[in-house]
Amino acid sequence: MQLAIIAGGKGTRLRSRIGDLPKPLAPVAGKPLLQHQIEMAAAQGVREIVVLTGYGAAAIREFCGDGSRWGVSFQFHEETTPLGTAGCVLEALDLLADEFIVLYGDTMLDIDLHRFLQYHRQTEADVTLLAHPNDHPQDSDLLAVDERGIVRTILPYPHAEGEWLENLVNAAAYVLTKPLLAAYRGRFRSGDFAKQLFPLMLSEGHRIAAYRSTEYIKDAGTPERLDKVEADFLAGRVAQGRGARPAVFFDRDGTLTASTALVIGLDQLELLPGAAAAVRAANRAGYLAVLVTNQPVIARGDCTVAELRILHNKLETLLGREGAYLDQIYYCPHHPHGGYPGERPELKIECACRKPQPGMILQAADELGIDLARSWMVGDSTMDILTAHNAGIRSALVATGNGGADGRYQAEPTFRTDSAATAVARILS
Repeated sequence: MQLAIIAGGKGTRLRSRIGDLPKPLAPVAGKPLLQHQIEMAAAQGVREIVVLTGYGAAAIREFCGDGSRWGVSFQFHEETTPLGTAGCVLEALDLLADEFIVLYGDTMLDIDLHRFLQYHRQTEADVTLLAHPNDHPQDSDLLAVDERGIVRTILPYPHAEGEWLENLVNAAAYVLTKPLLAAYRGRFRSGDFAKQLFPLMLSEGHRIAAYRSTEYIKDAGTPERLDKVEADFLAGRVAQGRGARPAVFFDRDGTLTASTALVIGLDQLELLPGAAAAVRAANRAGYLAVLVTNQPVIARGDCTVAELRILHNKLETLLGREGAYLDQIYYCPHHPHGGYPGERPELKIECACRKPQPGMILQAADELGIDLARSWMVGDSTMDILTAHNAGIRSALVATGNGGADGRYQAEPTFRTDSAATAVARILS
């Protein structure tokens, strides 16, 4: 496996912290960002690293040396004029293998490179982008993907007010292939991957996959973000991303959103006070925040899957405006009872995913690497509490929504509290 690190950034916004150093040499907990990346790669068996330099090239070469202290070998390419992220890779193409991973030198990350590469090969994509939700989607490039995770379009920021978009961000790590890039070398001199080259590839029919990951990867290109990644590193949250993590599973209606009725219209979906604070607290504590919701409206024919997706896009947008994000959304489309006009017979079944069955929680645990022994369910009904019991996790019953008054099941929560925000605060304490 070969790694290419784009390390040509000048770091103008970090000048107050790093002076004239190039951005990849900005320190995090006593080590340059670049060193954190090299050590992560070397620990996973990477032995060939191509460093693409520009500003501060001599300082980066001096820091890297011959690579022997990390057990890697370096090749360097220095651009003479700024060419952008795509332009510098295209110019250095002769140094690169037929298949390689690209990282940006101003990111702090700890990701499983082998799993990333394996996903790329399984999807048979031309390009694969690492993607995740973040706490500032309003100023991030977002990916619109289909149900298979194939990118339909890249939506650059700023995003229009009232535009409900999934919080799925291009995290700036890519699997690329040399034969594909070679076709663009002669006609694409300079520019950015996300803003220019990938949209061009999409327009020409190339298959770009989004590898959705809960692993740690964050931009450290401003003083505030540099401080944040350092705090995360010192708290152990950087390495935690690749291990089994606890989760807070949230119910939707009556727990995070105001309505307890069947929601089928955008005007019906509004956040409860403190809902974003609850999700944000889980995010910042290193818990995965996962939504698990029954949506019988699909089986009943009241709402299509596409319409439900827009509803959830609105939920993600509203949370993102307050610095919160859901790591994943799971919903059950089934409903066992018939007799509704326009119902979908194929979905009128008894299933393992409809709460209080634990299927959605167990699926999330398998797909996201969740430690159920340290996880919680936060909901407003006895159905949510029984779901938690059936999944073997603890639970908090909130007073919003039904407040447990539905009385459908005999199930006692681990504790009762006012809201999702107070529930998460108690969980974290």
